Amino acid sequence: MLRQVEGSRAVAETVARCRPHVVAAYPISPQTHIVEALSELVGSGDLTACEYLTVESEFGALSACIGASAAGARAYTATASQGILFMAEALPNASGLGLPMVMTVANRALGAPINIWNDHSDALSQRDAGWLMLFASSNQEAVDLHVQAFALAERLSLPVMVCMDGFVLTHAVEEIDVPGQDEVDAFLPPFRARQWLDPDEPVTIGAMVGPEAFTEVKYLMAHRQLRALDDVSQVARDFAAAFGRDSGGLLRPYRTADADVVVVALGSVLGSLADVVDELRDEGLAVGALGVTCYRPWPLDEVRRALREVPRVVVLNRAFAVGSGSILGQDVRLSVPAATKVHDVVLGLGGRPLTHDVLRRLVLDVVAGQVGSDTLTFYDLDHQRVATELARELADVPSAGGAS
Repeated sequence: MLRQVEGSRAVAETVARCRPHVVAAYPISPQTHIVEALSELVGSGDLTACEYLTVESEFGALSACIGASAAGARAYTATASQGILFMAEALPNASGLGLPMVMTVANRALGAPINIWNDHSDALSQRDAGWLMLFASSNQEAVDLHVQAFALAERLSLPVMVCMDGFVLTHAVEEIDVPGQDEVDAFLPPFRARQWLDPDEPVTIGAMVGPEAFTEVKYLMAHRQLRALDDVSQVARDFAAAFGRDSGGLLRPYRTADADVVVVALGSVLGSLADVVDELRDEGLAVGALGVTCYRPWPLDEVRRALREVPRVVVLNRAFAVGSGSILGQDVRLSVPAATKVHDVVLGLGGRPLTHDVLRRLVLDVVAGQVGSDTLTFYDLDHQRVATELARELADVPSAGGAS
């Protein structure tokens, strides 16, 4: 039933209805409301048979989930920004051991300088850690993806990260259909671990692997990731059949079939992009949008099919690789024909608003040939401020040999 509720609260209630056995919690904005709400649900008795662990750090939170999952428990945690960096040592351990768990990442910029607002630099910094990574385009999809994430994690015996834009989604209060307990129970079977640590039948997991077998272990990890693409699609279809709404899956195309220009993006900007697409269509421009829901594993074939007839693609990056360039754009370029013009743009960093007017102007500038396709374009850059700072830095550089 639809009701007005904060995005974080809706996610917490949904996670609770997935019946986790262990929730490991450490606060960091903007995910704190999620674990706070789960604490309330455990304390009130609405979430039973759950061990709620308040740990000393984000590294401790993920380590607790690894231990719980290895012992045969359904485990959950949440984090953001510097928190996911503090987990970085443990992230590949969870995936390398094939442990099914779910983690919410309330996407937030990385410091320094400190910035608590939304972009995607936190999750994308860990894109090669071996986790499935799903991006929500709305609070309703964030709720739905958590149910699917537990199903996927346990079907594949892999960890799943559900990314939702910090503050933009986590703190937004809107109408959301939070699934009921009976609905979730019917969709998500009781947890049955494929492997677990049993004191009565002791085994070793995560033992050292030498050069004679390490390549094969990594190959199998890569193979399982790519094999997961079919499961992501199937679980989304199963969810639609059970809940009566389309959510999740690999991609979210919007009016792309006959488009001359398609904007590719992750996360909540898809709603504003759809409005811009509709407006520009009414003005006679063949524009579309392509939301990537499943970022890892990368759905190469599906992106290729969606964009193969599109002459011009705009990739909206809310994070970038310092010293290299685009992140999302690198994957898109692998998926399109060489003749396709790919315009890699960075905008919306650190919570800078992605307004309707900014997005509309971006598309019109691309159509007018004012945005290049050879280099990364910082579209919403304050050029005067940057020029002033670069001039100051140049004035402070000592001359050769240390002469003044």
